[in-house]
Amino acid sequence: MPLHWTIDSRARLLVATGVGPIDLGDLDRLLDVIVGSNALGYRKLFDGRLAVTQMEPAGLLTVGVRLRSLHATAGAGLGPLALVVRDENYWQVARVLGILAVPKRPMRVFKQVEKARTWLDSPVVMASVPD
Repeated sequence: MPLHWTIDSRARLLVATGVGPIDLGDLDRLLDVIVGSNALGYRKLFDGRLAVTQMEPAGLLTVGVRLRSLHATAGAGLGPLALVVRDENYWQVARVLGILAVPKRPMRVFKQVEKARTWLDSPVVMASVPD
């Protein structure tokens, strides 16, 4: 399984790690878990440094449509998102996030997990987590 995750309901934190090739089905399963666990409002850390996407543009569009529908459903109830990517993917991911950044929630792209975690644990970001 290329995606692994931990959900900590006390800390209101979801940490997901991608290893190897990831396809649309993998992301759909992760989104199903997030929705089914009522974790949309949690802080989310996605470490994709070891992941490689196996999706065509149509698959990426499908993910984008699903994310936008979740944004519409959750509204202000979406928690902060930190994405960690390899150096060579940083600007590409940042650009895609800019396109998908419709909701009013903290969202950033990082190159290092430690910096992403520090940001997610910061008082400003913690204050943005819905109750």
